[in-house]
Amino acid sequence: MSQQEPPERDRGRDDAERFSGRKDDDLPSRDVTEGAERAPHRAMFRAMGFDDEDLSSPMIGVANPAADITPCNVHLDDVADAAIDGIDANGGMPIEFGTVTISDAISMGTEGMKASLISREVIADSVELVAFGERMDALVTVAGCDKNLPGMMMAAIRTDLPSVFLYGGSIMPGQHDGRDVTIVQVFEGVGGYAQGEMSAEELDDLERHACPGAGSCGGMFTANTMASISEALGLAPLGSAGPPAEHESRYDVAREAGEIALDCIENDRRPSDILSRESFENAIALQTAIGGSTNGVLHLLALAREAGIDLEIDDFDEISKRTPKIADLQPGGQRVMNDLFEVGGVPVVIRRLLEAGLFHGDAMTVTGRTIAEELATLDLPDDDEIEADFLYTVEEPKQAEGAIKILRGNLAPDGAVLKVTGDDAFHHVGPARLFENEEAAMAYVQEGGIESGDVIAIRNEGPQGGPGMREMLGVTAAVVGAGHEDDVALLTDGRFSGATRGPMIGHVAPEAYVGGPIALLEDGDEITVDIPERELSVDVPDEEMARRRAAWEPPEPNYTGGVLAKYGQAFDSAANGAVTNPGVKRD
Repeated sequence: MSQQEPPERDRGRDDAERFSGRKDDDLPSRDVTEGAERAPHRAMFRAMGFDDEDLSSPMIGVANPAADITPCNVHLDDVADAAIDGIDANGGMPIEFGTVTISDAISMGTEGMKASLISREVIADSVELVAFGERMDALVTVAGCDKNLPGMMMAAIRTDLPSVFLYGGSIMPGQHDGRDVTIVQVFEGVGGYAQGEMSAEELDDLERHACPGAGSCGGMFTANTMASISEALGLAPLGSAGPPAEHESRYDVAREAGEIALDCIENDRRPSDILSRESFENAIALQTAIGGSTNGVLHLLALAREAGIDLEIDDFDEISKRTPKIADLQPGGQRVMNDLFEVGGVPVVIRRLLEAGLFHGDAMTVTGRTIAEELATLDLPDDDEIEADFLYTVEEPKQAEGAIKILRGNLAPDGAVLKVTGDDAFHHVGPARLFENEEAAMAYVQEGGIESGDVIAIRNEGPQGGPGMREMLGVTAAVVGAGHEDDVALLTDGRFSGATRGPMIGHVAPEAYVGGPIALLEDGDEITVDIPERELSVDVPDEEMARRRAAWEPPEPNYTGGVLAKYGQAFDSAANGAVTNPGVKRD
């Protein structure tokens, strides 16, 4: 067999001299590229086609979870390539590496969904390990499916390397029966089919047309919520969340991310210089104003823990009370992320909040400019030029308060999370229909057992008890599809998809597995869900609850080995972000 030469690498740089010859700096990569004793290390790089110019340049890791297992990630190699072009052209040495992803939509409703939240931790751990072990100088973290986004941001915060977050973009809506549809209509169609309200032929046609190409689910579900939040936090450039996956400007955003990464190195700009208490308050204000996913609560708590910034679950309720909902997107509304992009994207919403005094304009961003300064550089349409039936003003909002509500009571002393997609004055009292896992609840709904007034209670699906805190779009969509969006409530110590709509309360804490009050519920107990009063309670006397607690025994773990057992033991409460890393307190 003949020996092959290392591959040629076309660096295509325009201004590599910006960083050439920096032999005396303190970049981590110098640990593996400088000095005679590093000749073996350089030899390994040369085997991959890197040359002297590369080895004298800052080494930027491009963390890429591209995969053929979800449309959210199927195109990320192209997105990462555009970021690599931006790094090359500005004098950097891009090093691409991969990590895992789990498709929430494909694993939804199966035991496999327990892997989803765990993948957030694995992504953060793996990117941190590669950046640390390979002595990276900076990161461009690419993300597609839901848990990619917080996982990548967590990794950037942990390493505190100069970093830029890069979203892969959302899918375009599909077309069915003359209307725009997304994956949520397919999930709800399953419920309609089970009730005899949709034919097999219509469900089949809906399935075939709902997802027309690459990109993350199109509504203001978890991926688009976290992409929007990345702008509010300052970890991504303003306007970067909006372009769809297959839009040309998505690749302009990616190239810009590569350019900004070099600027961050040159100016020693790190996540710890960007993130602050104000950054997180901005993120929550945006989340509540756009009707973002309840998963945003979990992930922002985790990100704050990683950053050493004090953030509590009650902060979400406090900010939501003073921040109106001004964007009406799916699942509460009909429009998708592309519709918001076409009228200016997330910056249009931020501008309205800022002008109303509901946003911190002096919070820093990855570009080195503040939020207010960055907004001034963008070519946005004037507010009076925007004609969008889904975008409201702060003065005349869709709803007077934000979409996220934190409920408490004797059933959730540490809190529970609800996203309002309908009536924000919802008050419901009904009997508990108790299920020990998601599968049992789904069977109940599919078999037509559900009745108006029910409160479906699903337990043992929390971070430790599941483990992994499964999302339950299948159940919630089946409830809505069966015609019970407004007269049946659902509560669980698990999670909901960002695509869930209706009065669905998740993250009930403490969870059943550790003996939270949800573990003591009995079938038929009368439960109150009161959104205006932020109440989630059960009408059972304290003496009876004490008797039940004395009789309660901890359940056996569902898994005794492997990754699920390991992370199940490591997860903290949902009220604290379900983190597995204790985080650090920064000065």
